[in-house]
Amino acid sequence: MHDPKVLRTRHLARFQAEPALFVAPGRVNLIGEHTDYAEGFVMPAAIDFATLAAISPRTDGKVVIYAENYSEERTFDAAALPAKASKHWSDYPLGVLAILAGEGNKIPGFSLSLWGDVPLGSGLSSSAALEVTTALAVTSLMGVHYPGPVLARLCQRSENEFVGSSCGIMDQFISANGAEDHALLLDCRDLSFKLAPIPANVALVIANTMVQHAVTGGEYTSRRAEVEEACAVIARHRPEVRFLRDATPADLEKWGSEMTPNALKRARHVITENLRTVAAADALIRHDLVELGRLMAEAHKSYSHDFEGSCVEADAMVELAQDLPGLIGARLTGGGFGGCTINLVERSQAPAFAEALGARYAAKTGIKPQIHICHASGGAHRIE
Repeated sequence: MHDPKVLRTRHLARFQAEPALFVAPGRVNLIGEHTDYAEGFVMPAAIDFATLAAISPRTDGKVVIYAENYSEERTFDAAALPAKASKHWSDYPLGVLAILAGEGNKIPGFSLSLWGDVPLGSGLSSSAALEVTTALAVTSLMGVHYPGPVLARLCQRSENEFVGSSCGIMDQFISANGAEDHALLLDCRDLSFKLAPIPANVALVIANTMVQHAVTGGEYTSRRAEVEEACAVIARHRPEVRFLRDATPADLEKWGSEMTPNALKRARHVITENLRTVAAADALIRHDLVELGRLMAEAHKSYSHDFEGSCVEADAMVELAQDLPGLIGARLTGGGFGGCTINLVERSQAPAFAEALGARYAAKTGIKPQIHICHASGGAHRIE
């Protein structure tokens, strides 16, 4: 994470005002992919990549947002903020403001500096970190407090309703509610959750394939439509099935022939992934790392073959990790179609693992990856 003291100094120099500082982490999902919008289970962990926000009030009725990453400033009238997205980085903070205003809050004038190190397009949820830190900063300035789960839902709505991405709740939820040295099993139906401790001898090694994805792209949208198509078929026979969370493998045996081939495969992934995710949390809680690794391998195979959400490079990254010393489990993480793999690795072996995996991947693909050794961090908060 960047040094918050540096952001404070830069904000003070730019806006001549002492800011309050906030941070929201990115995330890596250990298991549970494309289950969140089916009201299923996911198990992410917040990581030590994050977006920082520095905020100070203004008296001229303006909202001024400066992104350190782009060296770009945008100015808006707080009383007449944009009503729709413009496919610009500012859509993410503006979407948060739109949702907060829709909840009956009067948006004040303020200066906001943003600075993040969550790799863009990598599947580590840079957008959610940006949304959550913006929401936390702005609500703090307004003197309004939303509990973490509520704040996460507001930020999800900003991405769904303003930005135009049909993401589920996972990314915003873990950014707002993560816990140090823990993964979080989240029930996306009722937002109940339980923490699963990550052993001290286990490192999170995140390997960026350098192939970028965008969740506003066509692949994500088509996969989600196919999931919903499969659910509709089952619901014709079992009206109580509102989402694939409620469906079982037996349902696919009975009625899969009524689905298109793609819808059947997507449903098989989502239904079995829900089962794997709950089992993986139980394995982590009882410190059964062998079982956890087996479930992660099954999850990647399902993601790649049934959901068809992987790519050649990501499959290669997972395969190249399999016989490296210290590996517990490896799979593609995030929205898919590129991005990062998550590797659970014995901490003592993590540096050698990262070096060897990077060399193997570069030799096979001609692409030099970025590989980071991370740990599970806490959720969004004010930096005192």
